[in-house]
Amino acid sequence: MKKVCIVGASGKLGKYMVQHCLDKGYEVVGVCRPESVEKLAEFGDNIRIVPGRTNDENTIAQAVKGCDGVLTVLVPWGVKGYSSGTAQAVLNNAADGARLIFSCGWHITKDGKDTYSWFFKTMVSAFGAVARLFRVVDIQDQIRATNLIFGSKKLWTVVRGSDLEEGPSEGLPVWSEHVGDDEIAHNRTRRIDFALFMVHALTNDELVHKAPAIASRVKQ
Repeated sequence: MKKVCIVGASGKLGKYMVQHCLDKGYEVVGVCRPESVEKLAEFGDNIRIVPGRTNDENTIAQAVKGCDGVLTVLVPWGVKGYSSGTAQAVLNNAADGARLIFSCGWHITKDGKDTYSWFFKTMVSAFGAVARLFRVVDIQDQIRATNLIFGSKKLWTVVRGSDLEEGPSEGLPVWSEHVGDDEIAHNRTRRIDFALFMVHALTNDELVHKAPAIASRVKQ
């Protein structure tokens, strides 16, 4: 792994991924909305920034060119297919041999074998309905995005994060193929460690074509 593109680099998760990649000596290309470029100023000339919407084909084509890996934050902003458009743009333009790592939440399921609590399902349903009513977030579009990924022959991994919190690193998170498994039942992950797992997935062949659900290795 030599060159990595981070799609959604200016957000909290994205900035952590930028730093993890730089720590590993990777050349980094960051994609973010033009109005968010200043959020990456702390990295100076250590990264190349491609400003543009992450669902824009031309922006993504320019950013992923020559990259060995692409880390993508699937954010379901608005109600116009932002997540699915972003996923499709990455799938369309990344090199066939590139490792493609996408982030999302536990509510995504790859094979329908995940087990969710009544409370979790109620919260996701209620939040999704209210957010879509106010045209802020479309959780269903994140589901459409991951379905596109699951149907692709590219070398993808979809990392499903539990409840995120800030704080110092607790180490590489543990993972399971299904939500509901005992090892991740504590449902908490440091955001810096979610980013660490995303970067780790770039070089872990065991995770190809899998959707690991992650949680902190520290159970509290």
